[in-house]
Amino acid sequence: MGNPLAIVVLVLFAVFFGLPVLWLLLATTKTTDQLVNSNPLSFGSWHALKANWDALTRYQGGTVFLWLRNSAVYAFVALAITLVASIPAGYALALTDFPGRRTLLVSTLVVMVMPSTTLVVPLFLEINAVHLIGSMWSIILPFSFYPFGVYLAYIYFNTAIPKSLLEAARLDGCTEFGAFRRVVLPLATPVIALVGFFSFVADWTNYFLPYVLLPQNTQLPIQVGLSDISVGRPELALATVLAATPVLAVFIFSQRFLVMGMLAGAAKD
Repeated sequence: MGNPLAIVVLVLFAVFFGLPVLWLLLATTKTTDQLVNSNPLSFGSWHALKANWDALTRYQGGTVFLWLRNSAVYAFVALAITLVASIPAGYALALTDFPGRRTLLVSTLVVMVMPSTTLVVPLFLEINAVHLIGSMWSIILPFSFYPFGVYLAYIYFNTAIPKSLLEAARLDGCTEFGAFRRVVLPLATPVIALVGFFSFVADWTNYFLPYVLLPQNTQLPIQVGLSDISVGRPELALATVLAATPVLAVFIFSQRFLVMGMLAGAAKD
């Protein structure tokens, strides 16, 4: 059996973090009066849930679902660009030698640890200089260049890929790109999932940058839209559940690869 104290601590943590989620789910099944006056952990009714759903779909002609669509577009397009940029960059930093490699790696680490809010003003000036303020690309492009993804790929390739495989591929006549495509990329599924998951979560939950760069209500992602929504508390709870569902779905879909990616670099072959 496991350590009883550890089990008790884990149960307490599960209750501490699980109760707010349970309250949020149950809040979607109540009227405003029930939400204020009834047992916080009681179930309301399916009728109230349907009424809250109908009210949410009617809000400004379905604006909430437009915000969800915007979030999906921003997150998935940025995710695709992130994978195309981060995985080869991590490979190059880990397994190739070129002038300025160490400087580039240090620069990546420095940018990675900087608070994202400190970059908002420089990003605003940069994006304004190329006249992209208010366009979808003002959000997608900053999201796409993800230094943490480059670092994850660097760690994975530096620890989980035997250099002997690359040496054998080069001896067989593979170019650097050929070795990456034919040897390394098929082994990179765990880190692709890991980078993809963290990138998607960062893109989906980002609030400050879209708030600064997107002036029109119809362009907002769901995270910014929720701060501006004018509905009852149960409808707001339902909108919050809808906003959190994609992240949960992506986690469930990719969790097997996430564990593989996090453990792959634990020991070097």
